[in-house]
Amino acid sequence: MARRAPSATRTRRGSAPAVRAAWSATYERQHYANLPWFDPDPSSQVRDSVANGFWPPGSPLLDIGCGAGSNVLFLARAGFAAHGIDLSPGAVRAARERAAASHLSIDVREGDALALPFPARRFAGATDNGCFHTIPFGRRNDYAREVHRVVRPGGGFVLAWAAREYTGERGPPHRPSLDEVARALESRFQFVRTVFRPSSEAGGLAAYIAWMIRRDRPQPPRR
Repeated sequence: MARRAPSATRTRRGSAPAVRAAWSATYERQHYANLPWFDPDPSSQVRDSVANGFWPPGSPLLDIGCGAGSNVLFLARAGFAAHGIDLSPGAVRAARERAAASHLSIDVREGDALALPFPARRFAGATDNGCFHTIPFGRRNDYAREVHRVVRPGGGFVLAWAAREYTGERGPPHRPSLDEVARALESRFQFVRTVFRPSSEAGGLAAYIAWMIRRDRPQPPRR
């Protein structure tokens, strides 16, 4: 989850070319297993969400910024229709190779969180383990709009990001506060649970995790 994204100028649609090139180069320079954010196991919040029935069994789910596919593979093993997107062709290739080696059927494709290559309401739920906190400030509304578009009303969205409380060098330059995340997403998703995971439980990287439900009607106005 400890991703560091390069800065880039805003584009009208999708991520800037420099961002795409940087992520592509990251996976070309070294094997995915040597990248600091790679974990061969699924994220704890994804395991918990499956165990607690947060997503309907067997439903189509999307992992945004899936990397080498550990969460996607876990979801496929658990019986879900598992999908993933990542900006890096190398990440997509790694996820597909791992799935083939495990004889798992998945749909992982090169894609952009700011312009998701899927039709509206395609998924019963989604997860993001470290993509959101790399999104430039000015594009967070675009991110929220895209996730809202592809998730069905009532669908569950699980988001994990590097906590502001983490002050180490590893991880993204900006670690969003709870307030920043709420401002970006709360108009489209209802927060149902939020937890803080300290560094001791996150491999040295403190994080927040939020479980949300995609709204099927506008957020109530301020009173």
